[in-house]
Amino acid sequence: MSGGTAPVTVELDDLTRVYGNTRALDGLTLHVRPGELVALLGPSGCGKTTALRILAGLDEATSGTVSVGGADISRVPANKRDMGMVFQAYSLFPHLTVLENVAFGLKMRRMSKRERTERAADMLDLVDLSAHSHKYAAELSGGQQQRVALARALAIRPRVLLLDEPLSALDAKVRTQLRDEIRRVQLEVGTTTLFVTHDQEEALAIADRVGVMSLGRLEQLAAPADLYAHPATPFVADFVGLNNRIPARVTSGRAELLGLSVPALAGSVDGAGVAMVRPESVTVTADPGGTASVVAVSFLGAVSRVNVASADGTTVNAQLASAAAQSFAPGERVRLGIETGGVLVVPVTRP
Repeated sequence: MSGGTAPVTVELDDLTRVYGNTRALDGLTLHVRPGELVALLGPSGCGKTTALRILAGLDEATSGTVSVGGADISRVPANKRDMGMVFQAYSLFPHLTVLENVAFGLKMRRMSKRERTERAADMLDLVDLSAHSHKYAAELSGGQQQRVALARALAIRPRVLLLDEPLSALDAKVRTQLRDEIRRVQLEVGTTTLFVTHDQEEALAIADRVGVMSLGRLEQLAAPADLYAHPATPFVADFVGLNNRIPARVTSGRAELLGLSVPALAGSVDGAGVAMVRPESVTVTADPGGTASVVAVSFLGAVSRVNVASADGTTVNAQLASAAAQSFAPGERVRLGIETGGVLVVPVTRP
């Protein structure tokens, strides 16, 4: 199914947004490719929703420009920007049926009743809700209501789709299902999309690229696997995924830690620092002569976490398949290893 318009670029250039003494955005530059889904990830107050609202025209930048399809739209009113929006709140009209909700934006654009009914029906088919077209919002589950909101946003064939924490009000199982559904629909329609979330699993699962934000700035923008394996800054390394913080020393591009030598990633400090090591990169091998010992084993389902005390007293967490982890017992002597393409070593005292 085509979105009806060719995918467009989205360019946010050197955006600042100042509220009194607060800089919600501090020189944000973000370029989204045609048809791409970019997730903005970060803690509350990092500026990700402010960036989305400025793109939508619901807020105005203090400085900087917003361009879509190569045209500067910084001064274009929100209702002229041709964007579809889905928020955390479903915002469905309770007195309208599902079909009428999806067709509402088309009615505002003075499309004929026959055409808007046909397109709304197509959108409901896209999100697998055709059988519910004559129901009202109160008769739907939260997940179904959010799918209606997605169909309504897409019905106008927007140039850009904006998703602001659209899944945070749903329970975990429904959230995962709808996350995958949004990605399927976005790929099928091909609309350039900006997805704002504080949930790192959500961002990594759904996006072509993930932008991690902190204090109004973009710390790193990369494909999910690259972001996870090669964090560019201490904040990204700390915020995305779980990490061990292990004393290390960097010499000639190599990090020495736990008696091992591994590559140090670009951006690592020279000399003494703290290595950020993913639990799944840590290996644990039974060894009666080993210098480390098992403290505890935590069963988490398909995987388990093995907590180990190293020779120098550093606590290290390893994430192993549960079948392997259950062979270890507290007090058992083990040998630690690290299997990774590199680690980021940050200053001992972070700035």
